[in-house]
Amino acid sequence: MMKKKIGVVFGTRPEAIKMAPVIKELEKHKNQFETVIIVTAQHREMLDQVLHVFNINPTYDLNVMRPKQSLSDITVNVMKGLEEIFLDEKPDMILVHGDTTTSFAAALAAYYQQIPIGHVEAGLRTYDKYFPFPEEANRQLIDNLADLFFVPTELTKSNLLKENKSEDQIMVTGNTAIDAIQYTKQLNVNHELLNTIQGYKKPILLTMHRRENHGEPMKQVFKAIKRVVNEHEDVVVVMPVHLSPVVQELAKEMLSGNERIILSAPLEVDAFHKILSKSYLVLTDSGGLQEEAPAFDIPVLVLRDKTERPEGFTAGTLKVIGTEEEKVYQSIEQLLNNQVLYNKMAKADNPYGDGTASQIIVNTIKKYFNK
Repeated sequence: MMKKKIGVVFGTRPEAIKMAPVIKELEKHKNQFETVIIVTAQHREMLDQVLHVFNINPTYDLNVMRPKQSLSDITVNVMKGLEEIFLDEKPDMILVHGDTTTSFAAALAAYYQQIPIGHVEAGLRTYDKYFPFPEEANRQLIDNLADLFFVPTELTKSNLLKENKSEDQIMVTGNTAIDAIQYTKQLNVNHELLNTIQGYKKPILLTMHRRENHGEPMKQVFKAIKRVVNEHEDVVVVMPVHLSPVVQELAKEMLSGNERIILSAPLEVDAFHKILSKSYLVLTDSGGLQEEAPAFDIPVLVLRDKTERPEGFTAGTLKVIGTEEEKVYQSIEQLLNNQVLYNKMAKADNPYGDGTASQIIVNTIKKYFNK
């Protein structure tokens, strides 16, 4: 096979975590692939943390992040920046991840240049285009443009087959988040939060940032958290606060001032994974944490009304609880007080693979070009 140029495009922290193992795997095959790493920096600071941990040096950095930028701003700026790069570099394929605005804009820019597209973490669905917003529409639009679909599970494969995608284009890989965890587990991590939570029997990790949860839903969850902390002396809550000004202001307003509710800056991924591994329970509206926590045998309560990752629900590793105060409070209480229920969730099988997703992805790309 002649050496092929693969463009890897990402812009946010979750994308970077999940694409880093793919980049590392591509770099093991330098006689077959030239890797062009393009970051949009849709999330500047949070992205840079991941690049540092995985020792990744981008070939191009569009640096599109601006204060109070709209989704339209991101889309237009990413597309224009990538158009120039694609015309200069002429990649043989680009890889995008998941459902971000960066990934959608990159896929559309590649389509306009008739560049084949590989979609990592394809096939996830809620079939409600406004939930999560804009991610559900983004991933469906990307899957209408992609040439290769790297799906994490059999269920995500079946979603694409129902949408008349060709089975020859779909490869079940597992999730690259598990590959990333295999990498960070090998790193020596020291962080002051690790010392802080050691004195508590039941640390809870909380993350919340999605647009649909801004405002009243987030307030409801925070009220429930405060009730739990006030009633359980063995509980400490750690919340790495998203850089969104809306999240920052509300978290500070409602959760600061309690020594057992710790609001921290966003954590580097190796420290985050270490704190996750020491947690008793996770509460999140994130997608990635629904995949990462089961790798550490940690139950997950999902702060949404729907999830595009029903495999975790089916396996028993997660429970979708919404954001209403009483439901959140009661769901946490059940896991704190019912050891049988807790063990059932903690010991459920992880449905997201064994850490070999990146190898499967790269091998599939090889086969694609050897046709």
